[in-house]
Order: sequence, then structure tokens, then C-alpha cells
Amino acid sequence: MITGLAWDTPLGRDLDAVWERLCAGDSGLAPVDSPHPLRNNLAAVIDAVPYGTPPGKRQRLLATRALAAAFADAGLPTADPEAGLVLGTSFGASLDEAEPTLHAWADDAAADIGHPGTPVCVMTACSAGSDAIALAHTLVRAGRHRVCVAGGVDVVTEAKRLGHSALGTMSPTGLRAFDRARDGMLLGEGAAFVVVEHPDSARERGARVYARLRGAGAANDAAGLTAPDPSGRAVVRAVERCLASADLAPADVAVVNAHGTGTPLNDEVEARSLLELFGDDGPLMFATKGAFGHSLGATGAIEAVATVLALRDRRVPPVIGLSDPVAPLRLATGSAQPVGVGAGLSLTLGFGGFNTCLLFEGVRE
Repeated sequence: MITGLAWDTPLGRDLDAVWERLCAGDSGLAPVDSPHPLRNNLAAVIDAVPYGTPPGKRQRLLATRALAAAFADAGLPTADPEAGLVLGTSFGASLDEAEPTLHAWADDAAADIGHPGTPVCVMTACSAGSDAIALAHTLVRAGRHRVCVAGGVDVVTEAKRLGHSALGTMSPTGLRAFDRARDGMLLGEGAAFVVVEHPDSARERGARVYARLRGAGAANDAAGLTAPDPSGRAVVRAVERCLASADLAPADVAVVNAHGTGTPLNDEVEARSLLELFGDDGPLMFATKGAFGHSLGATGAIEAVATVLALRDRRVPPVIGLSDPVAPLRLATGSAQPVGVGAGLSLTLGFGGFNTCLLFEGVRE
């Protein structure tokens, strides 16, 4: 069961207020000054944690704020020793600063909220947030924890902006996921966590339940460090494994939160894979990076929260910048669109070929 949600995004922190802004088509992308030559100075950053603050401190602050909010939303004390923590990121601040370890930020965040345990830290590139949630699902089902707080955190840094400029993955214009004129991604930052709880524990506590996490699936391209496998076979396999783990079929899916980076090859591969899985009359699809930017290790967790809210409210936000779709998918355009009855998939595709899919099911009041 999902009994708590929290996010910290360029559109704000309040769960429902951010969701309303997202559905209204608002974007957090704005010019962010840099001393370096970049393909584009647009990025989605969180003003409450100023960009000039050292990246390591910003990573820790975002993690602490969102973790504490997730515990509070679920009605759990942050010092609960039975609650597991699974935190994901990409490189965090380690490309810009000498971090003592790649998981020090996670240990610090746990200590900051007064949690007595040692968190598990997941670093699987852009799928880290999704993989953290999938791992939490496994730990709860296996009886290792009655409840886990899981998600991802990542920050925009100068090294990442320079890196994506050099790779050519950063758009020189704007982020237009699944559009024929797409020419790259733009970076964002944020944090998001979901509380994954065993049904017995949720029932005993009388906890509010947002959704059920029914399944998860993953597969790796094994094709390259940055470019996806053009065939999309591993993307299809990840979704098929996710559906099989939930004992559901493609026809049971009502909505898909796609990865939608806006890069030419990634969108092409993802669109082809989704068409193979669902056909051109499949579930309604949306993507949020036009609003939040690509938040790397946090993106899967942020998109998981958005998927749960889409199931709760039976609507999805529009894909910002989409006017000429690259494929005959059912993509939300123009304004927020209604969602039919069924499950929700959240799909993330990361550098190194990490493909992860999560499946959520709404609950009736």
C-alpha cells in the first residue's frame, strides 16, 4: 500500500498545489545563470534552496525536507526504528564536490530527521528513484520491513549542465517530449518519496491509502553508457515483467507516465516500445519533464507520485511543448485530460540501459 506521498519540486512542495499547477500546464524551467558556455541556460531549480548553495548541502536539504514530509503525510514518526529507508540518486553532488562516499548524503539525511537506521542508497542513474521504490516493495513483501520510505533526490549542478552540453543531450531551445521538433532535454532538480506499507500494518494503523503498488519490473539494455538500445527490447521486457508481477495485462492499464526526456533517440525508442506494448489505441500517456525538467535520480520518484495522483483524481496534466507527436500514441495535449478506469504505469529509462517500470492501482473510497 502507498500510505504517504511527498515531493519538493521547482513548482513547490505542497502535494496538491503542485499537482494543480502541473495540471494547469505550468513549468518551472527558467534561466539559471552559469559562468560556463552551455547549450542552454534554462533549468528547473528550487528557489527555496538557492542554486548558489553548495550542491552537497542542497542535496541534503532537499532529502531532509522531503523525507520528513513523507513520514508526516503517512502519520509516522521519523524516529520509527521499524521503518526502512531506501534513497536513490544519480551522481548527486559528487561530480562537483569531493564527497566522502556516494551515500554520505543519505546517511546525513536520515540523521537529520532523527531516524536511527542506516538507509539503503540506490544509484542506478535516471531510474534510481524508481528502483528505490521497487526495492522497498520487495523488502516489504519479504517481511524485512512493515513499512519503507523510498524515493529519489537530485540537484542541478554546473558539472551536470556542462556534461549534458558536451554530450549534446541538452536542448538548445526547449524540452518537447515526443514532439517531432524535439532536440534534447533540460535539467531539473527535486526530491520525492512514497511510503510503501504492508496492508496489515496500514489496516492496523487505520492509515489513509493513496494506491496499491501492485508490481515492478526492470531490464537492462546492455548496449552503451549513454545511448539506449534502438530496438527497445529491454524497455518492452521491463514493462512486461512489471505487468506479469501484478498478474495484469496491457488492457488493464489506463494511464502511463512516460519517461519523455525530449531527446531524439530516447523518445523514439520509448514511443516505439509503447506502441509495441499497447498499440495506437492504448492507455492515455503523459510526461512531466516539460514542467519539472529532467531531475535525473529523482525523476522516477517524482513521476511515481504524479502517477498515484493521476489515479486518485482520474486526470493527467498535458505534455508541455507537444504539438506534433512523433508517434500515434494517446498523449495528453493542450490541457488536463480525464483518465479511465484501470491501473497506472510509471516508466523510467536511465543511462547505462536501466529500464524500470512501476505499476500502481487506485483505491476506492
